[in-house]
Amino acid sequence: MKRKAAKSSAFSKLKAGLEDAIAYHQGARQLTVRDVELIPPPPMGAKDVLAVRVRLRVSQAAFARILNVSPRTVQAWETSARRPSDAALKLLAVAKKHPEALLA
Repeated sequence: MKRKAAKSSAFSKLKAGLEDAIAYHQGARQLTVRDVELIPPPPMGAKDVLAVRVRLRVSQAAFARILNVSPRTVQAWETSARRPSDAALKLLAVAKKHPEALLA
């Protein structure tokens, strides 16, 4: 029974979203701002950064190009000389979870 309720709930949400999109397209509805809970990226240490790079099977220089940072930055992350910024952590999280997204 729970599975059917979950499917029904998902369908209801999808239907409501499509109805909102149609209403917006027809000019009957305006976009509204909503509150979004921002979840900070998980911290990554030197071993984590190295693991992501190794998983991608690229050199430090190639990894730096993929992330749009300098090779020295990657080297500093991997030796714990520096910690990745929040923006870099977001990219590293994407690289960890969906490496194909950065290699495309």
